[in-house]
Amino acid sequence: MTYNILDYGAVCGQVCTGAIQAALDDCFKNGGGTVVIPSGDYITGSIRLRSNTTLLLKDGAHLMGSMNPDDYLGWRHDTLEPVNPDYISDLPWLPPSKRNDPKMNMKPGCRWANGLIRAIDAENIAIIGEGNAVIDGRDCYDPDGEENYRGPHAISMHHCRNIRLEGYTVKDSANWAQAVFYSENITAKNLRAVAGHDGIHITSCDNVTIEDCVFETGDDCIAGIDNCNVLVTGCLCNTACSSFRFGGTNVLIENCRMIGPAKYLFRGSMTKEEKAASAPSLKNPDNILRDDRGHRFNMLSAFTYYADFSRDIRRQPGRILIRDCEIVNADRLLHYNFSGNETWQNNRPLEDVTFENITASGIRLPLNAYGDRDVPLTLELRGCDVSFAEIPPAFMHLCHHRRVTLENVTVHGTGDAPLIRRWSKDGVIEIRGCDAPNGAVVDADEQFFAQSI
Repeated sequence: MTYNILDYGAVCGQVCTGAIQAALDDCFKNGGGTVVIPSGDYITGSIRLRSNTTLLLKDGAHLMGSMNPDDYLGWRHDTLEPVNPDYISDLPWLPPSKRNDPKMNMKPGCRWANGLIRAIDAENIAIIGEGNAVIDGRDCYDPDGEENYRGPHAISMHHCRNIRLEGYTVKDSANWAQAVFYSENITAKNLRAVAGHDGIHITSCDNVTIEDCVFETGDDCIAGIDNCNVLVTGCLCNTACSSFRFGGTNVLIENCRMIGPAKYLFRGSMTKEEKAASAPSLKNPDNILRDDRGHRFNMLSAFTYYADFSRDIRRQPGRILIRDCEIVNADRLLHYNFSGNETWQNNRPLEDVTFENITASGIRLPLNAYGDRDVPLTLELRGCDVSFAEIPPAFMHLCHHRRVTLENVTVHGTGDAPLIRRWSKDGVIEIRGCDAPNGAVVDADEQFFAQSI
């Protein structure tokens, strides 16, 4: 069965939340099918996608989020599938340093979890775009949202399984473009995220494929923690934060390009007035790292480890392989900082990560490998070519490792710097086929500082 929102009273250029939800509800009550968003501009608050339903955006469909953040609370009044009371929280968003409970903002029924398109406890669901189909968050401003300015996610899904996301563009998402939590069997293919915040953020999800996507974001491109069995392939990442801010078990990242500096600024560097006005994300005028007003465009890291206490981590993070990728103009190749000063890396430590057949150019800072004393890091780099834009104090800063292997690694632009500057001597270092004329390993005189990002 196919349900067209025009048959339910949707009108181009007007708020159509009720009409779109009525079509989705009829589709669900009749056993499932496809709800069609035809070509045109349709304004909506939060709509709820239910089991066995595909939301199809036709070529030229432009689903535009309401600019009123209170229009994204409709799930609270859902009588067809009332939200589990255990999911609901009225607690306001607070920064991690002020939370009594680190998980306070992670319930599906809190304001932070609001989304233009929502799914809760659903299965066999899809959002498909044809041609030039756009989901537009319009940088909706919410003074009660994250960091007191972020509005709803574009897509927010909790406790779902069998999810297909394909073919559409998300632009100017007021928070994350795709946010998926506690779900399994997820395929994201041929998506594009432009400006806004995170491109796709998955947390506590199993069996995930992210394929042939383009993320041109101000925040992290691909992010999340506590994920298992993840494949990311053929994606382009352009960001003013990290291409990957990620933690998980059995993760393969391959054939991706991570290119900086960002086309769109990091919205956190905007003024309060700019955020409150929902000002569009400024485009990078001359491929710069930062402008004279403090707007930031530099890519912080190609891969940043992620493991905070906002949710439990079910399995030991590790078995992460990054191979056959190109990295251009990132501050760091790897940022792993378990020194204790980083909020986002203080839950379970990373056991191992491997870089294989990587070409990286324009790197500015040392690879940061600061492991945990009780779970020391195993790090392997094989067949990598790395060029620095500025002479670093070392190719790698190292602490608390079980084993580090550099095999056929070529490093350019490091001047007299050593390959590795280590603070601890608690593991094995293997260097094979690497040119290190100025010393391979140097012991640091004092513990190096690992800056959090």
